[in-house]
Amino acid sequence: MSDPSIARLEQANEELRTQSNELAALAGSLAHEIKTPLSVIRLNVELIAEDLAELDHPVARRLGRRIEVVQRQCSRLEGLLNDFLRLTRLSHLELVAGSLNGLLEQVLDFFEAEARSRKVEVLRYLEADLPSVQMDKQTLQAALTNMVKNALEAMPEGGQLVVRTRMTRTGVAVDLIDTGQGIDSPTLLNMFEPFYTTKDAGSGLGLPMAKKVIEAHGGVIHVQSEVGRGTQFTLEFPTPRRL
Repeated sequence: MSDPSIARLEQANEELRTQSNELAALAGSLAHEIKTPLSVIRLNVELIAEDLAELDHPVARRLGRRIEVVQRQCSRLEGLLNDFLRLTRLSHLELVAGSLNGLLEQVLDFFEAEARSRKVEVLRYLEADLPSVQMDKQTLQAALTNMVKNALEAMPEGGQLVVRTRMTRTGVAVDLIDTGQGIDSPTLLNMFEPFYTTKDAGSGLGLPMAKKVIEAHGGVIHVQSEVGRGTQFTLEFPTPRRL
């Protein structure tokens, strides 16, 4: 005979899961709804900025500086919404076998010009014949993009970024090793917490999103850092035959 208290507990848990899924769907819909008027606001602000730029007047220049603040905040809100929407889509990933090396090449090619402008040397050590990884390409690319961007921003005086892929006993790994400022202990403890950020214009969702994406691919993320010397992120993924 089943225990009525256990049955009630299971029913309560199921109701909580249903409510959680409903809230996640509602939050995702709300984020989509916010994006449309935000895009309209940003477009009109850009048009105002263009008009002010044509006026050679102290008032126009003062208004132009205020418009730049609004533009930066619009960009920040768009980034926050995009990161949030990626988080809400993690339960609906379409995983197919793909090349991790190829995905990294695309991300690094995208940042090639920025790396040069920041005087950062990017070294690619991508192991040949690396096994395929089950991936949702768009979502995983967004996570890798965020992490490479963070690495470049951690080297304001220039430096070196090593991107390495390798085989492991359980699958494959990606190492992102920078010679940047490093991460202090309080930040290491909180960096994967949603909305925690040390950046003035940061959303606090970039690294939590990246961690969730990697875990949704069956992977794990590790970080080692020393202030003043640099940081190493290691992402480990299972290969299809080991899933």
